[in-house]
Amino acid sequence: MSPIAIKIISYIIIIPLIILVVREAWYQLRKNNFERKLIDKYEHDVNNPELIDIMYDYVSHDRKLKKIVERHEATRADFKMIYKKLLVHGNFRKINRFVPINAFFSVKSLEYVLEHKNEDEFVIVKKVLNFFHI
Repeated sequence: MSPIAIKIISYIIIIPLIILVVREAWYQLRKNNFERKLIDKYEHDVNNPELIDIMYDYVSHDRKLKKIVERHEATRADFKMIYKKLLVHGNFRKINRFVPINAFFSVKSLEYVLEHKNEDEFVIVKKVLNFFHI
């Protein structure tokens, strides 16, 4: 193979990978900024019903998280029940983490809380705290 052919093949492989990495980084940055705004706004207004609606709408339209919501057939009532459980032992903020909100925006934690929504509050919060290394 000629050196020019090798360069062309490497560009064909590298450019899509770069695009994929930038796209995923942009997605994650946008999601983290949205979470941070929710935490800043609702950390001290935890009983505001608007928060559940905002979180449910976002998660239901997110390309990764909506699959989990659909698989578990989660409703706004499920989100509200889980949120209330997370508030019992996880109502504190550590840097940019506020467990009752962050639990709904991570694939692993959302999967866990929806799958174990009927468990004890302490067990759910403990597992979510472990997801976020708090």
